[in-house]
Amino acid sequence: MPAMSLQPGMFVAELDRPWLETPFSLQGFVIQNTSEVLYVSKYVDHVYVDAEYKGRPVFLNLTLEPTADQGKKRLEIKEDIAHARICFDNAANTLDKVYDSLRSGRNGDFEAVQESITPLIESVFNNKEAVAALLRLRESDDYRYHHGISMAVWAAILGRQIGLHQDELETLALGCAMCDVGMTQLPGDLLSQPQALTDQQLRIIRAHPKMGAELVAQNKNVNIEVLAIIENHHERADGSGYPRGMDGTSIPVLARIAGLVDAYDAMITPRPYAPARTSHEAIQELMDGKGTLFQESLVEQFIQAIGLFPTGTLVELNSGEVGIVTRQNETRRLKPEIIIVLDEQQQERDPCIVDLSMQDSSNERWIARELLPGSYGVDSEEYFI
Repeated sequence: MPAMSLQPGMFVAELDRPWLETPFSLQGFVIQNTSEVLYVSKYVDHVYVDAEYKGRPVFLNLTLEPTADQGKKRLEIKEDIAHARICFDNAANTLDKVYDSLRSGRNGDFEAVQESITPLIESVFNNKEAVAALLRLRESDDYRYHHGISMAVWAAILGRQIGLHQDELETLALGCAMCDVGMTQLPGDLLSQPQALTDQQLRIIRAHPKMGAELVAQNKNVNIEVLAIIENHHERADGSGYPRGMDGTSIPVLARIAGLVDAYDAMITPRPYAPARTSHEAIQELMDGKGTLFQESLVEQFIQAIGLFPTGTLVELNSGEVGIVTRQNETRRLKPEIIIVLDEQQQERDPCIVDLSMQDSSNERWIARELLPGSYGVDSEEYFI
């Protein structure tokens, strides 16, 4: 039926286009009022209504509608990335010192970690695309330190998306940064082992969340919610996680967020035993785990927050040209703005900015696939500095 003919109480089951080409994070929702009819009709012409739907009421949240802010200019993005890099490096260096202290049997300065993370959270509020681009472009000298800070930033991006308050974001970010602190008590060669772990080694590794929480708990000033994040970030919605096999809502919500961003950042980062995956591949895996490993709504909101092809991603178009995503399109997530840097034969060309959502249909470009960083010899970072 025409979208404008929708009535309150109707369940929208399908659209006339892919869900990912719309701003709707829910795949199926109940229309509540005429404002939502107008909102839906802005993005689709026709919908399919399930007249016999008897499931739980799933309501559209109009607060997800994109704001009037059309995004910052590219020069501002460069400046924000440069500022975020300084904040990121400072936080990673601080966490590095804490790890060294704990390995030596000394107390860690967790207050310093919190202080170093706060500017990163502010960067997320200032320009989340710039911070997300930095995480995609960075070169990790040590996975553990950078992974903790990256987790903190991804979690802040998701937390901001779902409306967490500043103090909740600070708690979430600190907990994420400290999630792997228990690893400091494990043998170093075990952490860098390229081959598959034995069952006994796996049991040792799986002790790190509890060990980490116990280490951090020695500081009496640490929020108990931070401890819950550290101890439970490997728990999964279906009960398949560890250390206690908790499931569903018994897992603290901040720990659920931490578990999701931990998995995502681990997948897009090269490690001794696994190559990096593209962001798109990682998102597909999160989608596969939606409702089983991870809370469904959190996966949807995370994708909504970072985009299917996050800023800074290297992509190949249907034309054979290669470009870098420079800006997200909130309403058409498969069609971001990109800067084309290689021609159809993958040879260098003068950079050209193209908004994939604003093209002539007779010569339309679209993203054919995401490429790993460095493909075709392209250094994405040089276009953001």
